[in-house]
Amino acid sequence: MAKEQKEQHNGLEQQLEAEKKRSQDYLTRLKYLQADFENLKKRYDRQIEEAKNYCNERLVVQLLEVQDELEMAVNNAQSEGSAQTLIEGVQMTLKKLTRVLEQEGVSPIECETGKVFNPSCHNAVAVTERDDVETGVVTEEVRKGYIMKDKVIRPSIVKVAVKSSKSQEKEKNE
Repeated sequence: MAKEQKEQHNGLEQQLEAEKKRSQDYLTRLKYLQADFENLKKRYDRQIEEAKNYCNERLVVQLLEVQDELEMAVNNAQSEGSAQTLIEGVQMTLKKLTRVLEQEGVSPIECETGKVFNPSCHNAVAVTERDDVETGVVTEEVRKGYIMKDKVIRPSIVKVAVKSSKSQEKEKNE
């Protein structure tokens, strides 16, 4: 019986050693996986930072072309002494800039005089007393607004009509 117990004890010790090796192997694997994960996280963070720093590179390159054309227009106008050359150069450059903006999904807000003021795409900077139009109607666009895809990135700066104080008093009295 002592022999059986000794064999059983040796068998249990062998199983214990095998489990210790297996758990050590798992622990080593876990450490490697943890190190790999940390490295992956650091690489991912570096890539995100790089993407943030250079995400506008394509747009900037296109805008540099626009800047070059503006500089050429100014230089040509100075050398020829002609304002017409400058005007033509600036017009060509403006067309190119408009194309670049359109490629990026930017379009001007259609702001027509006579349309009702819309606070989601207009920013009123002044009111104009007028009796010939309804209150809250755009009378003048001071600066163009722009939409990028479906988002207003810069509202139109407008002047809005209100009834003159004389006509408001007249309506109250009637």
